[in-house]
Amino acid sequence: MKTSKNILTDKEMELVSALMKDCKNTSDIQSKLKRLFAGTIEQMLEAEMEEHLGYEKHSAAGDNSGNSRNGYNHKNIISDYGETEIAIPRDRNGEFEPKVLEKWQTRTNEIEQKIMAMYAKGMSQRDIEDSLRDLYGAEISQTLISKITDKILPEVNEWQNRPLESIYPVIYFDGIIFKGRKDNQIINKCVYTVLGIDMEGQKDILGTWISENEGASFYASICSDIKRRGVKDIFIACHDNLKGLGDAINAVFPKTKQQLCIVHQVRNSVKFVPYKDRKAVCADLKRIYGAVNIDDAEQKRNCRGTDAHRTISPLYFDS
Repeated sequence: MKTSKNILTDKEMELVSALMKDCKNTSDIQSKLKRLFAGTIEQMLEAEMEEHLGYEKHSAAGDNSGNSRNGYNHKNIISDYGETEIAIPRDRNGEFEPKVLEKWQTRTNEIEQKIMAMYAKGMSQRDIEDSLRDLYGAEISQTLISKITDKILPEVNEWQNRPLESIYPVIYFDGIIFKGRKDNQIINKCVYTVLGIDMEGQKDILGTWISENEGASFYASICSDIKRRGVKDIFIACHDNLKGLGDAINAVFPKTKQQLCIVHQVRNSVKFVPYKDRKAVCADLKRIYGAVNIDDAEQKRNCRGTDAHRTISPLYFDS
């Protein structure tokens, strides 16, 4: 396998095509984030239990205290990442009332985006504490904030810096929007997530990064971080063609081929199309982008039906 120059044989191209076909949309990213989200919720609940009892797990301070841990209840919660089972600690006196997820709550009310943002590089400890206050509300004590932060930070740092595979046939870049607080105002922020598919076909989130000012330098820092953690070669990078992203990828991985997101290309194309013609033009573009090669695409382009197609489609196809 000539990975040093990223020259792929027919067999290797078949492998890449199969891997790309297996990862069709952002639901793959969401499924990989599901367990990480659930594990963080469980750590937060453990910190709540410590605050409730007044001592840490397995501490001698709990002897003859009048209350103690008593195993776990299991509960299914529904989030943007799908249904997830979490373990909720319980005490012998039955007095523990979870705060991050109330006793009868089964839906997360969009807290998953705020929790996952804690794992993004670019979030300081102060940012994480502010996010926790936003999740819990004004009534949360500084002691509980500190307990939760102490539990989460080691896992965050370990996850952010874990080693990666040396070769990824395919990686996907995707931005996830969530609401955050800044200067007492609620604003939209974007966490950029990179999903990689390794040589065995296994999918994994390589990392998440947050920045208020997206640009070439931000994307370059993402690529440099991936390389620092052990990635030597990427065959194909799939992304939505944000300005500066393609150049940043090629600067760090110069042999990587880039596949632009067809959905975004079509959306950008129809911005300049009269509304009455959009449906027909989208149908044309769909057929063209679905072609197996350039000759097939040319043939499908020349088989247009309406005058609107004849006028508009060549412009987008030739561009």
